[in-house]
Order: sequence, then structure tokens, then C-alpha cells
Amino acid sequence: MTTAEFTLPFATEHATPIAGSLKERPEDFEVEELAAYEPSGDGEHLFVWFEKQSLDTKEAVRRLARALDVDVRDAGVAGLKDRHAITRQWASFHRGDPARLDGQDLDGVRVLSAARHGNKLRTGHLRGNRFRIRLRGAPASRRDDAAALLASLAAHGVPNYYGEQRFGRDRDNATRARAWIVEGGRPPREPFERKLLVSAWQSELFNVLCAARVAERSHGRVIDGDLCRKDDTGGMFVVTDLEEAQERASRFEISATGPMFGIEMRWPEGEARRREEAVLSAAGLDRDALARFARSGEGTRRPYRVKLGEPTVESDPDGLTFGFTLPAGAYATIVLREITRS
Repeated sequence: MTTAEFTLPFATEHATPIAGSLKERPEDFEVEELAAYEPSGDGEHLFVWFEKQSLDTKEAVRRLARALDVDVRDAGVAGLKDRHAITRQWASFHRGDPARLDGQDLDGVRVLSAARHGNKLRTGHLRGNRFRIRLRGAPASRRDDAAALLASLAAHGVPNYYGEQRFGRDRDNATRARAWIVEGGRPPREPFERKLLVSAWQSELFNVLCAARVAERSHGRVIDGDLCRKDDTGGMFVVTDLEEAQERASRFEISATGPMFGIEMRWPEGEARRREEAVLSAAGLDRDALARFARSGEGTRRPYRVKLGEPTVESDPDGLTFGFTLPAGAYATIVLREITRS
């Protein structure tokens, strides 16, 4: 079974959903990067902190590179941000001169600050993102319910599902990947497209296993043989003492991880491994077959849950506004689906 064939279960099925509409206006969805580090003030890369509206990140970076008169191919970003939103993020530009940004009208891009640093900004160079999202039409009378729902997610963790964005505009990238990897079809010609399809296929199988954990209320717990990730260092270990590991999981010191299947992926043991091998087999592959797409996706691990931080709910005549933080790689849309059930 794939995630295209069933609805991902909710972690907050006990709560009554809150109705309203999302993203009616760009200002209804605000995202701000939480940087992994601040620019040092010295170096040949110019780090630009900017705000954009109604633009995707690539176009905003192109406009900044044009204003700086530098090659956009040397630019770097920590992550891509939604087009239909107001977002604040960093980008780096090799040998950029901040004086060139003075007085520039970049149409949808506003420079907030700029400072030099010694290295290029690369994908993943961020701790997470801070969100501020308005649910228009949500009644003020549901504010306490909304606060309780966010508190539950903060206490137990948000299911770390991949959002729909991962699977392509027509949601067929995983299907196309299976046609190549499982059914022996012709692979895409371009390496980038092969990686894109493999990533969608890996993500779909992760969602299947994550959904099973959510359904049995174990995405925030550990089971026999789980390969857990340490929150502070990212180090991983196989659970041998369930009681001790569960105490650490309850404090968000560790979280159980699921597979992004690949030949170099580390496997769990015991019951956790049995479940992962069963899903891989149901998908038509075994561990040896993972070598067929090793260059397009070597495999890794992903926590089954993520921590929702700094939850807030505000009410105004237009609806309810939710504030929270998520670590890098997590999807705000997954929090919103828990709130609205849509």
C-alpha cells in the first residue's frame, strides 16, 4: 500500500477539527528561517538576509544576484521557501558587494541585512523555521481548543510525514519511480530527475511506516530494535533497553527513526527491522535491489516525529493565527492538517 492509496492517520484524532481557510493572502503564511549560524563578518561570501513575497526562492535569489552583478550559479541557500507566502531567509553570493544593494528596487524582495562569511551557504544549513499562519474564518470561540491541540502536538511530537510537495505537482513522482525501479522501465535521462524520483519513492515508503506508527500511537515511543536518533548530536543507536529508551524519548532526548531506503542506509534490529523489511518486500524490492539506484539515493534515516516548539494561538476578527517552530526538513502543512483535518 502506498500513501497515494490511503489517508495518513492523524496524531490528534481525539480533537475536533477547526474549520477555516488557508493562504487566502500571502500575509496569511509567514516563514522565517532559524539559522544554524550567523555570518562572521569576514570572508568572500556575502550573506544576505531578505524578505520575499509572492516569489519562489530561486527567483528571489536571481534578482539579488542580478543586483549584485554576480553569477547566480555561485549563490547558496539553506532551503527553499513557499511562493505564496511572506518569507525571510538567508542567501549567500560569492564576492558580492553589499553597497550594490543600496537603493535597489527588487520587486518582491526586501533586503534586511548583509554580512560577509567564509563559506557558501548550503542546503540544510539551518536549525529550523518559525511559522505564523492565519486560519481565516476560524471562530475565536475555538481558541482554547486550538491551543490544546497544539499543546498535544508539542507534548508528543508531530508526525514527520513528508508533505504533498515532495511528490510532484501531479503527485506521480513515486509512481514514475516504481515504474523504473521495480518494473524495469527506462530511467530518466537527467541525473537530477532520477534523484527527484528516487527521493519521492523513498519518501512514500517512509510515510507508510510512519503512518503505521501513528496509527498505533508509537511515533513518539520506541519499540524493540528501533534505531534512535539523539536530538542534541544526531548520533544514532539501536535500542536494547526499552524502558530506559522510552524515558529518554518522553523527554525528547531521542526519537525512533524510519527508513529512507538505500544501499548505505543503516538498519534497525528486531521488530523494527522486520517491519521495514516487510514494507520493502511489499514494494517489490529487497536490500540487494537497492544497489540499482545507489547513485540516485544512497539512503538515510528520518525521525518518525519532530518537536513543535513555541506554540501560540491568537484570535482576531479575521480568524485564528497559529505560531510555532519546526526543525529543518519538517512540514508546516502536516501541523495544519492536524488542525483542520483537510
